[in-house]
Amino acid sequence: MAVHKLSLDEFDEIDYNLIAIHTSLDDYRLAYFINQKLPINLAKSEDEVHINVKEGETMFSRFYFYDEENTVSWNLVQNKNEVVPDNNFQAQDLFSNTEEGISAKAYLLPELKKADYFLKIDNTDDSIDVNTIKTILNTIDNITAVYTVETKQIKSKNNLIF
Repeated sequence: MAVHKLSLDEFDEIDYNLIAIHTSLDDYRLAYFINQKLPINLAKSEDEVHINVKEGETMFSRFYFYDEENTVSWNLVQNKNEVVPDNNFQAQDLFSNTEEGISAKAYLLPELKKADYFLKIDNTDDSIDVNTIKTILNTIDNITAVYTVETKQIKSKNNLIF
């Protein structure tokens, strides 16, 4: 009887590029400027990215575009968000009728806390040059830094599955 082995490394293949963006722009303004500079049309997706952290559950905004000609998916995802936990602090004092939630910051990729947004480009091949995209993104005002993230170094890769 023959023994068949399956290697999980075959399913771990990374077929996307990840670009980190540092900016003070709001997500909708950043998507607007990216749409002007690149030949894409990012639109707000109703499917936000849900992440459970120890403080509670949070949702990160997501802008999405699918390029049918090149079969490439573009996702602009927020990296930082506020989390208000479900267990509100109840005080027994003068202000006991008020409920206060202590908010905490949550990150899509905690190992890259300084990045504000990520541009995830799925199913990339030789038709898309990431260096050209980074150069174009650097021309947008209010973007302070743009760089490629080495996807093999990311510990929380599962957060990028959407």
